[in-house]
Amino acid sequence: MHFTPDHRPPQQPTPLAWHFAFVDRQLLLPEDEGQPLQPGQPTDWPAEAATRHYLGRLQDHDVWTLTLPEVPAGWRRVPLRAAMMQFDAPLLALAGRAAQVLEWDRTHRHCGVCGTPTELQAGERARVCPACGHAAYPRISPAMMALVWRPGELLLARAPHFAPGMYSALAGFVEPGESLEDCVRREVAEEVGVRVKNLRYFGSQSWPFPHSLMVAFTAEWDGGEIVPQPEEIEHAAWYPLDALPGIPPRFSIAGHLIRDWVARLAGEGTP
Repeated sequence: MHFTPDHRPPQQPTPLAWHFAFVDRQLLLPEDEGQPLQPGQPTDWPAEAATRHYLGRLQDHDVWTLTLPEVPAGWRRVPLRAAMMQFDAPLLALAGRAAQVLEWDRTHRHCGVCGTPTELQAGERARVCPACGHAAYPRISPAMMALVWRPGELLLARAPHFAPGMYSALAGFVEPGESLEDCVRREVAEEVGVRVKNLRYFGSQSWPFPHSLMVAFTAEWDGGEIVPQPEEIEHAAWYPLDALPGIPPRFSIAGHLIRDWVARLAGEGTP
């Protein structure tokens, strides 16, 4: 399904439209768990939405995101992460986009410079201060992810907030004035105390928790012993390719990164 982004509602809305509706920042899904999210009539949704934004068009249907004060009949609230795990790629990306647009709108109702209430800009997705002119656009925070490897093994770690038994690649936010490559080297050194070389770009994923862009790399171990960073890393270790601990599901880029690199290392030895 092809998605065309736009912030301007069409003059002629489509008869059916996708609606990504949230209550208390949880996504609404059909009450019947066997029924998938699908396009519906705009009149199916209450008119008293606290916030409503147009996102664009998915194939032949408009796409909207909105917040409601309460759950309408026939719907249930689901945490966004759990909901996204049920979607295929197009809806997964749109659910993340919807959540990030609403979060931007919620957190920029007042000017960050002078405190004046902001106004939506007609020509672009922005909230502008009528007093000082400061414009606030949807915020994106770049973060790197690094899967450190050496022949036959991966370095995986778990943070205190991970689900029990879950391990993943290392990750951290990019600091001002830092390149993605510099961030990889710094974060790996800080979190587990090792050096890396031969960085290779793997891919990226929008991650709406709350507004990250995850940029994934693989990195070859270049020396040093694992020393977990206090309070950030609960445990880290080298794991053989055929004896990995629990890893993230494939809906996240971490799940793809680890599985794809295991397959490559197992098939080629040293990439």
